[in-house]
Amino acid sequence: MRFKDVFSIIGPAMVGPSSSHTAGAARIGRTARQLFGECPFHAEIIMFGSFAATYKGHGTDTAIVGGLLDMDTDDPGLPEAFAHAETAGMETIIRPGKGLYPHPNTAELVLTNAAGDRTLDIVGTSIGGGNIEIARINGYNLKLTALYPTLIIRHSDEPGVIAVVTRLLVDNHINIGHMSVDRKNRRGEAMMVMECDGRIYPAVIKGIESIPEVQEVNLLCL
Repeated sequence: MRFKDVFSIIGPAMVGPSSSHTAGAARIGRTARQLFGECPFHAEIIMFGSFAATYKGHGTDTAIVGGLLDMDTDDPGLPEAFAHAETAGMETIIRPGKGLYPHPNTAELVLTNAAGDRTLDIVGTSIGGGNIEIARINGYNLKLTALYPTLIIRHSDEPGVIAVVTRLLVDNHINIGHMSVDRKNRRGEAMMVMECDGRIYPAVIKGIESIPEVQEVNLLCL
């Protein structure tokens, strides 16, 4: 990622001590919460690299849990996130991970609802200055920064689906700043991520949902 100004390096308004290990971690947690759509009943947080080595000292675990409770980086309740999670009925397991990871500051979050019938598995990295990149969503290798209104669309891998979606955005004067696509297998399930300029109105979401090959649409707008 290319930093556009000094504030991208210094980081956002935040509860410290670290823009990478605290603010970025909180943004990973909050992005996962927004994609999940509700407070998870159970959250397994797996730390990799320097996150695994220093998460207790830098409050990375607390920050991620706070993000999962929809707290922003400067929320005064962030240091007491574990207590708030207990009040909210959210169970948490935190452990170091093994194997390859996309960045030294990486966390994998596996979220489950109370009924146990819905799960989100997301891998996020904190790349400096409070900035993040989401590298994987439910097994799809994708990229999003959570800086812009973002469409996450799960669909059948059929010819023309991407063209139909992009045409709908063009017709509504929505510019795509970044796009990534991955699929499980040929003509199987696929996912596209589109970071867009400007607001994405409910009518646009409904239009995408009406496409026969589209199975699920999520809008991320922090």
